[in-house]
Amino acid sequence: MTPPTFASLRNALLALAVAFPAGAVLAPAAPALAEVPGQQRTQAPGFYRMAIGDFEVTALYDGFIDLDRKILSGASADDIQGLLARMFLADTPSVQTAVNAYLVHTGANLVLVDTGTAKAFGPALGFIADNIRAAGYNPEQVDTVLLTHLHPDHANGLLRPDGAMLFPNATVHVAKADADFWLSEEVAAKAPADSQPFFAMARAAVAPYAAAGKLKPYQPGDSLVPGVESVAAYGHTPGHSGYLFTSGERSILMWGDVVHSHSVQFARPEVVIEFDADKEQAIASRKKIFADAAAQKLWVAGAHLPFPGIGHVRTEGKGYAWVPVEFGPIRADR
Repeated sequence: MTPPTFASLRNALLALAVAFPAGAVLAPAAPALAEVPGQQRTQAPGFYRMAIGDFEVTALYDGFIDLDRKILSGASADDIQGLLARMFLADTPSVQTAVNAYLVHTGANLVLVDTGTAKAFGPALGFIADNIRAAGYNPEQVDTVLLTHLHPDHANGLLRPDGAMLFPNATVHVAKADADFWLSEEVAAKAPADSQPFFAMARAAVAPYAAAGKLKPYQPGDSLVPGVESVAAYGHTPGHSGYLFTSGERSILMWGDVVHSHSVQFARPEVVIEFDADKEQAIASRKKIFADAAAQKLWVAGAHLPFPGIGHVRTEGKGYAWVPVEFGPIRADR
């Protein structure tokens, strides 16, 4: 095909000028009439990934629980209200609290820290299995489950809806002190009536794993998985524990229920929640973990921090503040 010459281009422009003299307005093409689509009232899949050394950490969103602010105590109602107001939560009837779990690929193991709630507390929860799959894995590939404690929002997700093991190839580890408490029918019988369903749910959640020889209560200092050590955080429950994952020079502490309200408890570590079994011990554990995390500039991940629940703790005045991770690609250089 012969390329156009300058003369032929000039002639074409002159022809256009004759056809459309100065001031002529071209009528726009009529837009195609299309029905406005309905709003998409669903959120993106709940997973977030980052690197800790050679470990791949995937945060998983199970859903949310609305908590009544009245279950927080240890500061005046005005102080708690003021801290919530600072986070634009003063006028909400309840405080939305995330439920998170964490999947860690160490290269040698696929480790899940906590399992979420299943549907024990309604349809707003129970999405761990879905988000494991959305993140590119399957529950059958998990070989290790580490439970921070045996409350239902951490252990009920061990089961499929039919009661079978959701993680059939996994060994489940939990601190012996927690197992001795929550799995004991004798302890349950002495507990208040409104607490007994929690004991029953804990026993049911681990039952098929115990029957298969896959439930392994551990003592402090026991070896669990290479690159992982348990961290005592007692108080919320008798054996409540975090897990420190270390690869090279980088670490992340998955601390379970050290914090339930990021709006209040970082600024006021002395504030407890109704569910803390030993409130004084829970306060002591929280203060120690906050101080260590701030001093070491440690990555931390919390089960009830706003998703993905990963970030740092820094000192602020007489208390602390939460610094969440920034969304971005997986990077090994920071």
